[in-house]
Amino acid sequence: MHDIAFYRSAFLSHMKEKITAKEPAGLYEPMLYILNIGGKRLRPVMVLLSAEIFGSSYKNALDAALAIEVFHNFSLVHDDIMDDAPLRRGKETVHEKWNINTAILSGDAMLINAYQLFENYEVHTFQEMAKLFTRTAIEVCEGQQYDVDFETRENVNIDEYLKMIRYKTAVLVGASLEMGAIVAGAKNSCRKQIHEFGCLLGIAFQLQDDYLDAFGDPEKFGKQVGGDIIENKKTFLYLKAIEQSSIGEARQLEHLYTIDPRDASQKIETVKNIFELSGAAKSTQKEIEKYTEKAFALLDEIAIEESQKMILRSFGDSLMTRTV
Repeated sequence: MHDIAFYRSAFLSHMKEKITAKEPAGLYEPMLYILNIGGKRLRPVMVLLSAEIFGSSYKNALDAALAIEVFHNFSLVHDDIMDDAPLRRGKETVHEKWNINTAILSGDAMLINAYQLFENYEVHTFQEMAKLFTRTAIEVCEGQQYDVDFETRENVNIDEYLKMIRYKTAVLVGASLEMGAIVAGAKNSCRKQIHEFGCLLGIAFQLQDDYLDAFGDPEKFGKQVGGDIIENKKTFLYLKAIEQSSIGEARQLEHLYTIDPRDASQKIETVKNIFELSGAAKSTQKEIEKYTEKAFALLDEIAIEESQKMILRSFGDSLMTRTV
């Protein structure tokens, strides 16, 4: 087994070799741009790590890891269009740097390229990968639609929100770990367990992302801090604040999520203050801990060596203590 830095470096070398400039430039330059402006590369690292945990070489999983990363970035390109987001990883989003039509088309090509990478595997492995990938892609789309729907709904509850982030974010984390297990030929029971471990960790990861969106350091976070507040997204923070606030504060918060002021900074600060006073900020941190602990409890049941479980625990801990 290797450390996370090794897997990340190996993946980046593979991506540089496989993803190169092509014609027409208007299609491929945005793809290269989004794939090369940074990112934590967590999902492809999970693919490589999982492959070795279940007995294969990470080298056999490089194309699967690249497929996951290309798909993830495709979803970010389209997500940024829908959110009208100006920044991604501290840089201009693709639709801002080029235009919406270019971003849509380049994103579409990325999705197709992700599927193409599975062609490099033998038939049975290809079939298993394609099934997992297709199911995951549909779930991500469903999660994105729930996210859009929640912006205009007044009666979103916490269970619905957790379902949304499971589909939009967590299932891809689970799929990354299961993809490595498929490459290694792991048995179905192990595949299901490592997938659910990833989903639980992915929910905790997204809750942490929601928290950082409001309370992260703008110099480190890489995205517009307060973006969810500006977009009136009913995150776990918002829903907990409504649940735990006084009637007056809850009504104020609901009103703030119906307006689009010229000076967004004042709205952001007022909302953050309610998040803290209501205890929603602390409740969110507790929820992050809860899902992380549930993931680790499931990890104890998986039939792999304790040393390998320690690697996954350490990786999970690093995700939950991140500032970006």
